[in-house]
Amino acid sequence: MEQITIFDSMPDNSGKMIPLASRLRPQKLEDFIGQEHLLGQGKMLRQLIEKDQISSMIFWGPPGVGKTTLAGIIAERTKADFINFSAVTSGIKEIKEVMNQADLSRRMGVRTVLFVDEIHRFNKAQQDAFLPFVEKGSILLIGATTENPSFEINAALLSRCKVFVLKALEENDLIHLLHNALQNPAGFAGQRIEIKEEQLKAIAVFANGDARMALNTLEMAVLNGEITPEGSIVVTDEGLSQCINRKSLMYDKAGEEHYNIISALHKSMRNSDPDAAIYWMCRMLEGGENPLYIARRLIRFASEDIGMADSNALTVAVNAYQACHFLGMPECDVHLTHAVTYLAMAPKSNALYMACERCKDDVMNKVAEPVPLQLRNAPTKLMKELDYGAGYQYAHNTEEKITDMECFPESMRGTRYYFPTGQGDEAEVRDRLDEILEWKRGEREE
Repeated sequence: MEQITIFDSMPDNSGKMIPLASRLRPQKLEDFIGQEHLLGQGKMLRQLIEKDQISSMIFWGPPGVGKTTLAGIIAERTKADFINFSAVTSGIKEIKEVMNQADLSRRMGVRTVLFVDEIHRFNKAQQDAFLPFVEKGSILLIGATTENPSFEINAALLSRCKVFVLKALEENDLIHLLHNALQNPAGFAGQRIEIKEEQLKAIAVFANGDARMALNTLEMAVLNGEITPEGSIVVTDEGLSQCINRKSLMYDKAGEEHYNIISALHKSMRNSDPDAAIYWMCRMLEGGENPLYIARRLIRFASEDIGMADSNALTVAVNAYQACHFLGMPECDVHLTHAVTYLAMAPKSNALYMACERCKDDVMNKVAEPVPLQLRNAPTKLMKELDYGAGYQYAHNTEEKITDMECFPESMRGTRYYFPTGQGDEAEVRDRLDEILEWKRGEREE
């Protein structure tokens, strides 16, 4: 079975109705820009491509860094059959048809390289359909994904693929790419384009490591440029500003970047860095995150990382959640900033978190002891006859408002979970707890 691929026919130099990014897609390794850690002289991926010795692999990286372009270069160089497959439009039926054809080609001594763009969009059943053919060598699988393969690719399939991590392009790489677009016959070489170096830099910064975005922005700026009587096209600052007035931040509310940034926010607050914390919070909001999700994470942080060192932190976090609920975006951003700053600057203690974790471990791994009789309620005559509540000491009846009554099961007597720190208000809590424990020891010894 033969499928038409995006690599079968490249656009001609006229570039009619074809985006600039597509017209300038490199066909040779020598023309590829960026990813020197993979494609520099002597690097593994370059050698595999040049020697036509590729194995099954996954290209993982953000949009516009060359994943599909690398697949196209491999398609041009390999002596194997090359099939392009879209995870968006193909199902299990199409997969099996291609696999059966690849199996037949293998028996005839012909390799098949299958490129799957956006492989993370395939569900488990679809990915499983590839597995037996990858195992027996009927196909060499090349997958491209913007999502972390550890989360999105079946473990069995992933273990048979080499993962190559592609990085966002550097600013200098993008500027070089833009200069090439102005000089390349497939780009704007046939036109007189007047664009300043600082304008090219502005486009590179706006593109945020994405070559496709950089080229699309340049094309838009040129198309909206002013035409002089001499026929030149002048890219003005005003026209360019309209093309780059809003950056599309990389942020997937369900993917790895979501967890990366919320982790950065949490750890910045833990490290008492309000500026970094505000930055990561704004990154999430600008990426479209629900402010209530951020507020919920702040509530968790207030007890996990601050706790008794400043119990007001929990109040501030809950109030921020309520403010976000009442107002929504964009007005609630300042309330989140208020809470993030407060939490970042508050004294830190993870004593409550550690107490909870120690206790959960005991609950899960130790025998579930019965409640001691003195702690049981006795609402009925039978319960009283069974000594429910016998020996209970009512703390309010004492001058100290505490008693030496044991509240643990006998086998757990003396267990400690909570160890307060000397941070903030928790220093007073620590001193108070030390006094209580010392008093109880004295009473029990007597």
